[in-house]
Amino acid sequence: MAKPKIGLSMLYSLGKNFNESLNEIVKANVKFIEVVDDGLHALDKRRVSELKSLGESYGIKYSLHAPFADVNIASPSTPLLKAMIRRLKNSLDNARVLNAYLWIFHPGLETGISMFYPGKAWVQNRETVQLLCKTAEDYGIKIAIENVPEPYPFLMKNAEHFKKFYSEFDGDVGLVLDVGHANLNGQIEFFIETFPDRLMHIHAHDNDGTADQHLGVGYGTVNWEKFANALKKVSYSGTVVVESVENVQESLRKLEVLLV
Repeated sequence: MAKPKIGLSMLYSLGKNFNESLNEIVKANVKFIEVVDDGLHALDKRRVSELKSLGESYGIKYSLHAPFADVNIASPSTPLLKAMIRRLKNSLDNARVLNAYLWIFHPGLETGISMFYPGKAWVQNRETVQLLCKTAEDYGIKIAIENVPEPYPFLMKNAEHFKKFYSEFDGDVGLVLDVGHANLNGQIEFFIETFPDRLMHIHAHDNDGTADQHLGVGYGTVNWEKFANALKKVSYSGTVVVESVENVQESLRKLEVLLV
């Protein structure tokens, strides 16, 4: 039986300069790395080239997390939305050059004026995903959308939101299960059981059940044994990526034991 592959998100090193982050990738000794295309680590041609060379030297396969700071794919502002889509398409092109096996992105948000346009944010979210999906197909890149945390005004936080989305959307967009985010609404196993055919990638981190803290595995209230058993039931063989910002190496070791 195929087992999940264990990887590491470079989110924990986002506050370091990019060259330091490259050193962290080498030190981690992990074959699946998720690059965060944002903040101090926003990609350009030189950085993509360095990452690609590193991957070829050390046998690393990349996933790429799209920019998310100040990005709203459901924005009611046409000029801002166009700028954000340009940024996201650029990120997709970075994923193409990196030969990334997956590009991960966040759903849109409601805004302070969404109450005046009921349902419009949901429609715009779907239309932008359709656009991104077409670009991804042109580039030969697989893409997946992540469940995001309470209490923020994201449009897709729980399993019911994803059921509605997939019932209305016919494109090839997978699901990234963020375990920490799903812990906040008590739906970790429910997500796995409900979307076994959509589940392409997993972010593993912990919290105390009240806030999105990105703690190390086992440092919060996530029941990791139940999580591991749920993955076995659906024969999940994709990647489980540690997205903690502390206790990173310890989290990798715990997952290696849990997911055997």
